[in-house]
Amino acid sequence: MNRAVFIVIIFVLNPGFVFSQSIVNTVHNLSVSGSGTIKATSESEICIFCHTPHNSSPRQPLWNRPDPGSNYTLYNSSTIQASPGQPDGASALCLSCHDGTIALGNVISRSSPISFSSGVRNMPGGQSNLGTDISDDHPVSFVYNSTVAAADGELVDPAGLNGFVALEGDKMQCTSCHDPHRNNFGDFLVVSTRNSDLCLYCHQKSFWNSSRHRTSGKRWNGSGIDPWPHSPYATVSENACENCHNPHSAEGHKRLLNYQTEENNCLNCHNGNVATKDIQAVLSRQYTHDVYNYTQIHDTDENSVVQNRHVECEDCHNPHSSRNASAQAPAASGLIDGVRGVNSDGNAVSEIQYQYELCYRCHADSPDKPVSSTSRVIEQNNVLLEFDLTNPSYHPVEGAGKNSNVPSLISPYRESSVIYCTDCHASDGAGSPRGPHGSIYPQILKYNFNRTGNAEESFQAYELCYQCHDRDTIIKGDSNVSKDVHDEHVRGENISCNACHDPHGISSSQGNSTNNTHLINFDAALVSPDPNSGRLEFVDQGNDRGSCYLVCHGENHGPEDYGN
Repeated sequence: MNRAVFIVIIFVLNPGFVFSQSIVNTVHNLSVSGSGTIKATSESEICIFCHTPHNSSPRQPLWNRPDPGSNYTLYNSSTIQASPGQPDGASALCLSCHDGTIALGNVISRSSPISFSSGVRNMPGGQSNLGTDISDDHPVSFVYNSTVAAADGELVDPAGLNGFVALEGDKMQCTSCHDPHRNNFGDFLVVSTRNSDLCLYCHQKSFWNSSRHRTSGKRWNGSGIDPWPHSPYATVSENACENCHNPHSAEGHKRLLNYQTEENNCLNCHNGNVATKDIQAVLSRQYTHDVYNYTQIHDTDENSVVQNRHVECEDCHNPHSSRNASAQAPAASGLIDGVRGVNSDGNAVSEIQYQYELCYRCHADSPDKPVSSTSRVIEQNNVLLEFDLTNPSYHPVEGAGKNSNVPSLISPYRESSVIYCTDCHASDGAGSPRGPHGSIYPQILKYNFNRTGNAEESFQAYELCYQCHDRDTIIKGDSNVSKDVHDEHVRGENISCNACHDPHGISSSQGNSTNNTHLINFDAALVSPDPNSGRLEFVDQGNDRGSCYLVCHGENHGPEDYGN
């Protein structure tokens, strides 16, 4: 049977097949019979707006439109491995309408432009008009080969591409994702974007399959700004990549983010509208990791040791891998999976194993790190050095502490216990989201800690310390040190724990086990040297005994013995 006759028979017997699989019932039918609002006033031919059988442009396939001839602003980012060029091939053909510079009715086969209804001439403004700035669109007209895929590390080798997504020669073009003749999935896409099926043909992000953004069935509750205005789907898992990214006309050009202000891409969901925990609310507290104070500074490709101080959501969270998986200190939980950091040796790590490795990015060797709020006799602002296991004393963040006898510890804490940085630094209040987002207490402390004294000793005044250390044991315990030092100073004189104890630790390069056990590192604003000896120190004599040589609050403690 003649092939043309066979096709006609199919069309007659199954007209539904014809229209669902052709351009006729799509908005690309610009003829007078078109179903869209943009159509010709009288032109009845359908294909003429793109193709002509005679006297066509040299461009394939039988192209009937002039070249755009525009110099386009191209997509760029620090992590792109490909080299997008000026649009060519099928992309140039698409842009002859979709950049808005050439009249829709301007075709080569007609001596005068085809007229359109309602006075339309060029592509009207809106999502279909990409303009000549395509830096906010998925890049096109670049060679996509095995070399590019290997350099990126998270792209499918194009040799393995099969099915609907296809290259034009060796280039990614508009037609790799869009079929201009068929619109079965909306936006003329070659496959559905539900669950990011289309994106996943090429993009294989590390950890993505177990990410909460891949698996969550949470729905948008309808209040606030819709976080995925361009998507027809209702749940986080269905939207997947499009929860954060928009392949065309993205407000945030780099990495095609839905919103230019990076935090909006996170907080439009993490404000109680989709995610259960309202992070946006705690970020409004007085002491925060102030993500609003920095814009377009974080970069995916930046140094693991932060060079210029900033904090943005993606500094601590990898949205492609973050998941709700618990862990025990010091191991990193799933919420910070796949994030870079700095290990205890000061070396960069691409994927942290321990929570403190994330904190060390900014609070260790960073040249622009925050400084301590307390001026110490021994000054040290590098927390990597403060928590070093070779130190004379430290809080047990990297490993178990030095002291094998700490009677004040509250169960389940023991001398062998290890804690997180976020056991002390975290959002305050019951039910608050985990992590150091925001607090009513300075240094983003989870509980109150009276650093300055001048307040009566109470559980509330030193609530942070009393989460792990029993108040009665410290103030009234059997130890003479407790009676002589803590009861006398903290309760009797309203002197803060912070006056004598440095809560992080004392570096072994600056302190020693004679003077700096038990986190002893005095507040330099409160103490001065003993005028008789010139000494300013605590001397640990062992067996719960020690002597101070200093002047504090105008009183000479040189020497003053404590303990047995």
